[in-house]
Amino acid sequence: MLLRSQISRTRRKALCVLARRDVLIPCDRPLISFSFDDFPRTALTVGGSILQDAGVRGTYYAAPGLINTLNHLGPHFCREDLLDLLATGHELASHTYSHASARTTRLANYVHEVEKGYQTLVGTLGLNASRQFAYPYGEVTLRVKRTVGPKMQSCRGICPGLNGLHVDLNLLRANRLYGNSDQFAPAKALIDENSRNKSWLIFYTHDVRPNHSSYGCTPALLEQVVRTAVESGARIATVDQVIALAQSE
Repeated sequence: MLLRSQISRTRRKALCVLARRDVLIPCDRPLISFSFDDFPRTALTVGGSILQDAGVRGTYYAAPGLINTLNHLGPHFCREDLLDLLATGHELASHTYSHASARTTRLANYVHEVEKGYQTLVGTLGLNASRQFAYPYGEVTLRVKRTVGPKMQSCRGICPGLNGLHVDLNLLRANRLYGNSDQFAPAKALIDENSRNKSWLIFYTHDVRPNHSSYGCTPALLEQVVRTAVESGARIATVDQVIALAQSE
């Protein structure tokens, strides 16, 4: 088990170092983004409301093949949710079409999945989706990073940490927000570190409900973290808004 963990850490470190597409994100103050993957309806009906009550907005990475489905995360989004999401100012981003894994899908098929996911949101559903992307399961290979990265404006993973002054658009770092209020301390520590460094902190989760899945969080935890983020003085922005800062330079 120890050997497997060491291999995993080495692989993750290599992925973060190689095939980078660095840009300078100008930060006169720290940046924080809240993102939701897949996405289950509670991410919007509960999580989105929490963000809106705080006067901020989030990024929703949607896999269109999950529309109107049900799994361990609860009911997934319907078309009306996508319309509501955009109408209230949140960002709609893509997550492949069928939530495909980069590690178990042939490269050509994965590239097709990425483009089909985006084109379904924009073309078939007629929605104003951004070209920001998140790797399902956080799984990415070096070949996928090299190939898919440049096709999208940014690609977000699940490698923890802060996105510094020079940001790798092919593999944005992100930090999970799972569990209940007992997980507030590590989130607060990240917010404090982000404030000191004037860097870009991205949080991600899935469902937001009292009986959350192992990949989601409670409303109480999200409320605490959002409130602390706002009180920290950071600019709370969608991923698309932050990427626009780099493009303006």
